[in-house]
Amino acid sequence: MAEICCEVAAGSSSATDRKKGECVGDAGSRAARRRRMEIRRLRVVAEEEEQPAKRRRVEGDDEASVMRGPAPRYGVTSVCGRRRDMEDAVTARPGFIPSHHFFGVFDGHGCSHVATSCGVRMHEIVAKEAAAAEGSPVSDEAARWRDVMEKSYARMDVEAVGSREAAGPAPPTCRCEMQLPKCDHVGSTAVVAVVGPRHLVVANCGDSRAVLCSGGAAIPLSADHKPDRPDELERIHAAGGRVIFWDGARVFGMLAMSRAIGDSYLKPFVISDPEVRVVERKDGEDEFLILASDGLWDVVSNEVACKVVRSCLRSGGAPRGGGERSSPTSNLSPRQSSGSSGDEEAAAGDSSDGGAGSDDSDGEGGEDRACAEAAILLTKLALARQTADNVSVVVVNLRRRPRS
Repeated sequence: MAEICCEVAAGSSSATDRKKGECVGDAGSRAARRRRMEIRRLRVVAEEEEQPAKRRRVEGDDEASVMRGPAPRYGVTSVCGRRRDMEDAVTARPGFIPSHHFFGVFDGHGCSHVATSCGVRMHEIVAKEAAAAEGSPVSDEAARWRDVMEKSYARMDVEAVGSREAAGPAPPTCRCEMQLPKCDHVGSTAVVAVVGPRHLVVANCGDSRAVLCSGGAAIPLSADHKPDRPDELERIHAAGGRVIFWDGARVFGMLAMSRAIGDSYLKPFVISDPEVRVVERKDGEDEFLILASDGLWDVVSNEVACKVVRSCLRSGGAPRGGGERSSPTSNLSPRQSSGSSGDEEAAAGDSSDGGAGSDDSDGEGGEDRACAEAAILLTKLALARQTADNVSVVVVNLRRRPRS
């Protein structure tokens, strides 16, 4: 600017200095152009530096939106079936810790109180262990969750074999009231899923099962702990135990599974150590998760179960509004004979939210009509195929929905 001002001043003073002023003006304009080009280059560099920051802000906003997203939609059913007593327990605890949701199926044997205790206490124990692990130096989230689940199952096993008091008053069908405070021959399987914003954590102990439907494929996230499974058979023999084939493979001819919570009379051959699997969630591919007791899996394959659930979720469940058509599962209500309590007792079939395929579904997650219909239909299929066991099913819809 100084050169330009000088040029104007020189041009107005006299014609003699015009040539000199032009030279000075040319030099000034060239310098000004150079400065403008430098400014442009700096601006481009600044914009390039701002882009990663903008991307980070956008990614952070997306992650925060996922973390604050609604709980997944789910449906639950649990029926006694052809058994004399109901020994299963089911738990669904959305938001049991921030942005994480707990689902569990517990299949009791010998009596119901260990399964009931697991249904009441397991999510509380996992929440405490997860809170304690927040200050852990372990940076790997998968390793941290494995440690949380292993400690939680160990604590649950100590409670189960130590006392039945945590389960509350004995149910009317309890056959071991005279053996308080301990009952060594009672136990339960435990398959648990923690649905987080980025990962699915599945822990299993026993022969209940978790199956993920992703990209149209049925993917088992747990492996049944049967005594004749090669690695389990080797472990039992190494501990000095025996597997006797009597109406199937059984530990010492008594228990048809090699891992369970409780069953202190068979330790160390029957252990409570869970197998934990942590998988990353894949938006657009992950469809739903099925947790169920062996009353379903004994007679229904993983693939058939996924086809049934997918059909229910696509159709949106039962017709609404009390129309003329009746639901194909109307004679079986959700949570029938279930041990659940609190606000989860409301039947999903009577809720006001629609299914996964409905436009009028509840945007806040929670119990869902289509998921409940899917769980009921799987239960009815197992009963139609003559399952001899209690049947408990949890269906969790993994499709994310933005907050409205």
